[in-house]
Amino acid sequence: MDVRLTHLSLLQFRNHREAALDLGPQVNCFTGPNGTGKTNLLDAVHYLSLCKSYFEPQDMHNVLHGEEWFMVKGTMEAPDGTDTLSCSVRAGRRKVFTRNHKEYGRLADHVGRYPVVMITPYDSQLVLEGSEVRRRFLDGLIAQFDRDYLEQLMRYNRALAQRNLLLKQMDGTPRALVEPWDEQLSTHGEAVHAVRKAFMAELVPLLQEHYRGITSGPEEVALEYRSELLADGMRTILDRQWPRDVQAQHTTGGIHKDDLLFGINGRPLRKFGSQGQQKTFLIALKLAQFDLTARRTGTKPLLLLDDIFDKIDPQRMRHLLGLLGGGRFGQVIITDTDAARLHKALEGLELDTRFFHLDHGRISADRPQHTVQHA
Repeated sequence: MDVRLTHLSLLQFRNHREAALDLGPQVNCFTGPNGTGKTNLLDAVHYLSLCKSYFEPQDMHNVLHGEEWFMVKGTMEAPDGTDTLSCSVRAGRRKVFTRNHKEYGRLADHVGRYPVVMITPYDSQLVLEGSEVRRRFLDGLIAQFDRDYLEQLMRYNRALAQRNLLLKQMDGTPRALVEPWDEQLSTHGEAVHAVRKAFMAELVPLLQEHYRGITSGPEEVALEYRSELLADGMRTILDRQWPRDVQAQHTTGGIHKDDLLFGINGRPLRKFGSQGQQKTFLIALKLAQFDLTARRTGTKPLLLLDDIFDKIDPQRMRHLLGLLGGGRFGQVIITDTDAARLHKALEGLELDTRFFHLDHGRISADRPQHTVQHA
């Protein structure tokens, strides 16, 4: 049995003062006008999986306006049993995440237990924004199935923060004072780089396969991992950059400068890819993420599709619906402003499909449709 969310409830989360719904095992559709909170429901699911928002890094910004706390709860079914999850955020206090009423000592211990993949128009920032956004995507993806990677990355970031603090506080910092942090940056940086490099070797062919499947055209896409560590070791980089680090008062070289380069037909996607090509690339990238996460964990992630059928051409829609109908995914949650369009798109697929209509504070559930019996 794949992981699935059977119940979701919210209190004072984003624009939902209170909401609760029971979800089906396959396809769940949230429909309604813009501004009714469809995407916020998906983000609540993301919180239960990864202990954080997909969209807003500041937890307090997800509290209903005028209030001081929110709580998201859910019931997850997994091969090893059923878990009750809760995430609460309150002004002036640390975030509390519990599983079966027992609080985690470290949020990192929960990450990866319930993998999730989200596809949303917001993903365009991966193409348009700076390298930090793409590194965050890469790290979040790997961390869902490699806890040791997450531990190494956190240790690297702590050492980096301490080294930068020394560089900023002390004018003419002697190299010997930063040596302990150099040692940690080298150890953990090399470990993180090795995992990133191996991961990219697996991800790229899956991306290209999905892009060809969606377009059925002659276009060739590329995804390149760019890192200083491909040419030099971390220690060599720190030694070479030392004069510049002292002048800049921060660490100027290392894995925290890594980037992903998106290409189409041998040229940068950002400059030479059309809006449609960029959107197709991102959908293919997220489908590759799904496949690789399922391969590594042995469990199909929850798939969250946020408004992706809006302004999508018929060919891409047919491909995605073909994947849905082919049983490639486990539990799927879809948002759309047009309930009729979604009903028509899913018609004929042998899937347990549930519809939930949102209307400014109210959620009404339709009876399950297109249900088939499974042994």
